Amino acid sequence: MNKVEDSDGPGMSDPLFAIACERINGKAMTLGDFGGKVLLVVNTASECGFTPQYAGLESLWQRFAARGLVVLAFPCNQFGKQEPGANAAIEGFCERRFNVTFPLFSKIDVNGNAAHPLFVELKRRAPGWFGRVNWNFTKFLVDTRDGSVLRFSPMVKPEALADRIEAML
Repeated sequence: MNKVEDSDGPGMSDPLFAIACERINGKAMTLGDFGGKVLLVVNTASECGFTPQYAGLESLWQRFAARGLVVLAFPCNQFGKQEPGANAAIEGFCERRFNVTFPLFSKIDVNGNAAHPLFVELKRRAPGWFGRVNWNFTKFLVDTRDGSVLRFSPMVKPEALADRIEAML
């Protein structure tokens, strides 16, 4: 587990929570808007073998949202071009196919020169193999109260994170 602390103490003073993100509907926000919560940040894709994990993510959201979990999905087309659609198509797919109600964000890059600053910072704190996101549905569990970041591979199904989430809440 990686923790970040500064002279103001851990948590919301952490620069991670000031990074601007755009919701799929165009609304700007930061992770700081979810202060005091546990965040499950996931790069997603609609045409991936792991796409059924949307159902598990929604299940976690439904189970733990009232206690402080927020699932945040960031569509990405960098792996096998498995997220080719525009934001409106992605949103419609997620709602129709998986009844997704957790926050969806605009499509981004997670690696390379155009990588979104959020994923640059998440990879810095929890580098994984080669310091990259290696495929769709890589998961980062972020505690906004202390700045800790845990990383999980796409092979880890969302439901396998329930006990860890429970312990963090």
